[in-house]
Amino acid sequence: MDRDFLIDLFADFGPVTIRRMFSGFGISADGTNFALALRAGLYFRADEVTIPQFEAEGSQPFSYQTRTKTVTVNSYWQLPARLFDDSEELSVWARAALAAAQRAALRKRPKARKPAKQAAKKAAAKKPVAKKKIAVKRKRKS
Repeated sequence: MDRDFLIDLFADFGPVTIRRMFSGFGISADGTNFALALRAGLYFRADEVTIPQFEAEGSQPFSYQTRTKTVTVNSYWQLPARLFDDSEELSVWARAALAAAQRAALRKRPKARKPAKQAAKKAAAKKPVAKKKIAVKRKRKS
């Protein structure tokens, strides 16, 4: 799959950003990566909401082989081949993949910072670090 093919494929979905990633491309919209185009095919982001759709189509999760084992990535599933010919339905699947990626991003958000009082108490509890005096040599003007 090349960049031009992917741009055409996602035309009904809307504007996408396509960047080199691994041995293929990462596809994102609104700054969120939701698809991978690799030698083995096109994979959409999936979660507990969308995985049943992929399973019903007979799709498999992305996997790759290392020297010692096969690694399966359950967060990306192969797009059913029939959708390559139906850009309208492909855009529906792409929106669902984008939603799954956005849900995953929400779960990964950093926890809220500690209140200022607790941070101040922690700072006060730390031992002060002794400062070293640095001798500075000055040149005399003659």
